[in-house]
Amino acid sequence: MEASKQTIQQIERTLRKVIEKFPAEAEPVMTDIHLLVSNYTGEIRTYNDDDEELDRCIIEEWIKNSDEDFYEDIVPILRSCIEDLRPNIEQMSIMQPFSFVLIDEDHETLQDLVIIDSEETVMIDSTLLDGLEEDLDAFLKQLLED
Repeated sequence: MEASKQTIQQIERTLRKVIEKFPAEAEPVMTDIHLLVSNYTGEIRTYNDDDEELDRCIIEEWIKNSDEDFYEDIVPILRSCIEDLRPNIEQMSIMQPFSFVLIDEDHETLQDLVIIDSEETVMIDSTLLDGLEEDLDAFLKQLLED
């Protein structure tokens, strides 16, 4: 899925509003930033760990999107917008490391998007984790057999 310039601007505007809620000079808090995206309404809502809404916007081109891979398709777009604002995000008064997390309507994690750490920003790539559980199970089984 390609994002239009308008979509990128809307996402970044919402992220800037979230950044403003955590000014660098404020007392640091411990939280992650959760993004709830609705493919029916096109709405992006941002929350802190206490489920307090920080901001919202509507992405016109995502309204009534019925693509089966919608959430997988928007992950690179969201990551790119976060990365574009990384210098400002790193200055937020949030204790590091913290994450940007894509969540569903039940506020359950769909995917970690980005982990912000004072040393570096880590992009989570789900393909790196594919098969990890099976590898760990095989390793544990081998250890127990020996």
